[in-house]
Amino acid sequence: MQSPTPTDLKAGPAPVGHEATEKSGHAIDIRDVTKVFGADTDKPFQALNTINATIEAGEFVSVVGPSGCGKSTLMLMVAGLLSRSSGDIVVGGDSVKAPITDVGIAFQDHLLLEFRTALDNVMLHADIRGLPKADIKARAEELFQKLRLEHAMSKYPRQLSGGMRQRVSLIRTLVHDPSVILMDEPFGALDALTRLQVRYDLEALWLARRPTVLFITHSVEEAVGLSDRIFVMSPSPGEIVDEIHVKLPRPRPISLGDAPEFGSYVKRIYEQFERMGVLHGITIPGQGE
Repeated sequence: MQSPTPTDLKAGPAPVGHEATEKSGHAIDIRDVTKVFGADTDKPFQALNTINATIEAGEFVSVVGPSGCGKSTLMLMVAGLLSRSSGDIVVGGDSVKAPITDVGIAFQDHLLLEFRTALDNVMLHADIRGLPKADIKARAEELFQKLRLEHAMSKYPRQLSGGMRQRVSLIRTLVHDPSVILMDEPFGALDALTRLQVRYDLEALWLARRPTVLFITHSVEEAVGLSDRIFVMSPSPGEIVDEIHVKLPRPRPISLGDAPEFGSYVKRIYEQFERMGVLHGITIPGQGE
């Protein structure tokens, strides 16, 4: 299947909601945030130490760290789906007090409804939120076309490959033009080759409209391939131990492994994991024998 290139996906008008991010100067502002589970029990669990981070409007930021470090917990708090123990989270200039309904959220599981076609799954936004169906359908058909999935619109999830289901989920996340997108390991269930292709597709779609993205991943290479900045988190209780600005030009090739600059970013992250005891006795890519 031929993949769209970023130059095929011409930028459209700014998505509704970008204006709100100008209130604070940041799309997402995380201020002194902590999370303790079971704080009122005799066995509280400190999931996150104090987290401070800002994400600018239109920026693609990834969070990497070992399993259990609180990456997903942080994203759920930004979405308003999980309460924080202390601190404040501001999205679009407003403090998060409840689940946010106008962001796009994608999880590792595609969460497509088996009894709805691919297009009907994408139209769920319009059905649930009372959005103008004609506008949403036009946008959906545009996204299906850009991802070369026109033939899949009338098919049910069981008739689609894993990569196709994840692309449909991506279309559902983007169809209402959210100014902020939160993604939690959205490619984790895919095989290596399909994961590369979907990563490339995501960058192409992001370049077309530049929403703000907070992307949670275990994959160091994926984070470097997609991001403007990367937050590296420590083992539990999680905290940000490094912030990396990725200066690779865009659009980025589907395979980055041979680029020296790519290797230097990957090496820096793996060295952090070695320093923290997350990895032991490894040969860091680009370091030599």
